[in-house]
Amino acid sequence: MHGSLDDDAHAPAPGTGRAPLAQFFIPATASLQERRPRTLKHGDTFAVFDHNGDALSGPGSPEGLFHRDTRYLSHLYLTISGQRPMLLSSTLREDNATLTCDLTNPDLFGGEGRLLLEHDLLHLRRSRFLWNGACHERIALRNFDDRPRRISLEVAFAADFADLFEVRGTVRARRGEMLEPELGADRVALAYRGLDGRTRRTWLRFDPAPQELTSARAVFSVDLAPREAKTIMVEVTCDSMPDQPVRRAFGRSLIEARRALRASASRATAIVTSNEIFNEAVRRSVSDLYMLITDTPEGPYPYAGIPWFSTVFGRDALITALETLWLDPEIARGVLMHLAANQATAHDPAADAEPGKILHEVRYGEMAELGEVPFRRYYGSVDSTPLFVVLAGAHLQRTGDLGTAARLWPHVEAALSWIEKEGDRDGDGFVEYGRRTREGLANQGWKDSHDSVFHADGRLADGPIALVEVQAYVYGAWRAAAAIARALGHTARAAACEERAEGLRLHFDESFFDAALGGYVLALDGYKRPCRVRSSNAGHALFTGIALPERAAVLARTLMSPALFCGWGVRTIASSEARYNPMSYHNGSVWPHDNALVAAGLARYGFKREAARIFEGLFGASTYIDLRRLPELFCGFPRRHTRGPTFYPVACMPQAWAAAAPLSMLQSCLGLGFDPERLHLTLEEPVLPDFLEEVTLRNLRLGEGGADVALRRSGGKIVVDVRDRRGALRVLTTS
Repeated sequence: MHGSLDDDAHAPAPGTGRAPLAQFFIPATASLQERRPRTLKHGDTFAVFDHNGDALSGPGSPEGLFHRDTRYLSHLYLTISGQRPMLLSSTLREDNATLTCDLTNPDLFGGEGRLLLEHDLLHLRRSRFLWNGACHERIALRNFDDRPRRISLEVAFAADFADLFEVRGTVRARRGEMLEPELGADRVALAYRGLDGRTRRTWLRFDPAPQELTSARAVFSVDLAPREAKTIMVEVTCDSMPDQPVRRAFGRSLIEARRALRASASRATAIVTSNEIFNEAVRRSVSDLYMLITDTPEGPYPYAGIPWFSTVFGRDALITALETLWLDPEIARGVLMHLAANQATAHDPAADAEPGKILHEVRYGEMAELGEVPFRRYYGSVDSTPLFVVLAGAHLQRTGDLGTAARLWPHVEAALSWIEKEGDRDGDGFVEYGRRTREGLANQGWKDSHDSVFHADGRLADGPIALVEVQAYVYGAWRAAAAIARALGHTARAAACEERAEGLRLHFDESFFDAALGGYVLALDGYKRPCRVRSSNAGHALFTGIALPERAAVLARTLMSPALFCGWGVRTIASSEARYNPMSYHNGSVWPHDNALVAAGLARYGFKREAARIFEGLFGASTYIDLRRLPELFCGFPRRHTRGPTFYPVACMPQAWAAAAPLSMLQSCLGLGFDPERLHLTLEEPVLPDFLEEVTLRNLRLGEGGADVALRRSGGKIVVDVRDRRGALRVLTTS
């Protein structure tokens, strides 16, 4: 999915049969599901903590404070009188602004086993958040004993300045040097000079000043009268020297952080339903989405996910923007403008860059700067470029924003030029991929594991490879370009784009449809041999409309058959296939974003009930998951009564396109559409999944107008009630 996840020692270089060096992969040595970490993010900084609020260093641990792909704090450990406090509760605010950990003391013993303090007499509350490259924490201690107590509280810390790819498992032959710590009465600076010549520095500050401070720990002696409470402030800052007192910085930054989250999330349409559990899931989805968004010079941009993908990814952001376009079109505009600003303009084989190509991934760490990994500014995805054009067209259709369309048009034309030239490696009319150097990604579709593209007998496909969903995206790109061109007055160009789209549609049907398979083949290999594998990829042909109408019913039946639909969602490949493994990353697992695109495609062709079944499956899965948060993926085992889904050990949570999946599926079921030219908001044959009796959408915006709309089940029908309407907007319903 993200470049680097599964490109392991078994991945053959296309057409060679040789295996490249193991690199860029994430070893499954420690389960994120077992840890169920607490995550925070702001801008280019994110943090992963355990439920106590600690970051425990060690092999395979993803915990710590990270800034621009470097771990600035690798260890943080709080103890009372040498013992770890006991966990009472650990929760993230609903808006993800703060992490709160409630702790208490264990039994504390002195010499000869004498009990000095019985458990549960001291309460510790750790409140923590991120803002502008700093982690702010307030530790509140309260004595519930009937006698005064003197407490020794210690905060141990360390900074390894590991590159994110080192944390993920890559072993480096050489590293830079750790510098001498700088110590003051209330602060310490830990520093590292990398091989890239840059010095990275972690500042830790405390208020009050600890009784003892070294380069590895701060020790406080706290006197508490009965019922008395005191606070200790801890601040960890990446690189820049703080200029405000610690306590003042905490208060001001907390106000600013909450205000910023409220301001961004207020753009989104509010969703309230009859199902309170689903309401919780939606609120978490929206909060995760806006936490993952980073403000770039071009606008808001959703980073892909935590911990491994908290950076710019082209494919992920484009799909996330498509999923949320109805809810907040400003996200799509930010994604489009940022990717346009970083569109490739020249050939660079090391970066898999070609003129017109759209970014795959950007990294800022030491290893990327030195070229030890190819992802400093990397273009090795085959689908980002057509998806860019698809989103540009969808944004215009949603908003009617001709100004943005005009600014994007040269970038759309450059992307179309890439599709026609470099994207079509052999001139057969399809877009294929193949890396330009041995260091690049072997598979460059969204399923980028080394074994994700194969033939019916399990043999891996040789490249260059033409994926089924990529041709669907290219078709969508030509249709989108035609709509943009027509809106901008480029009539001849619009007609040419429509002609290309229709020609591709017929050519695609001839080459990819397989009646015996019940749908479309997974791919064509480098010799144009079809990979006759039933996959979720084929469902993306419904998403963009490349599938001929007469193919839709058979494909829908295949997608919803027990071999593909496991009850929680559509598997990436069917259980009947040679490489099926429900615990694999791409060969039998269930991905929420994948299911959202499949559901949107089914709804497009009139299969709303099937889309609602997928929606119900993913919602059912979320009811078993901590914080109602859908992960990047989960295992594809069949759904069993009274049992939840089986989790994938190193799935990222939160993940932007997974967080957006239920929002997209709600739109698909409701048939929600927008006509900015006539100022019409449409609900085409709306369907409610079984777990919802009523849905209210507040602040649905189109142009200068807006509306609040409620839908409820009444017998076998869905009744639409327009609660409020602002401006000239009209709400139209078809049934």
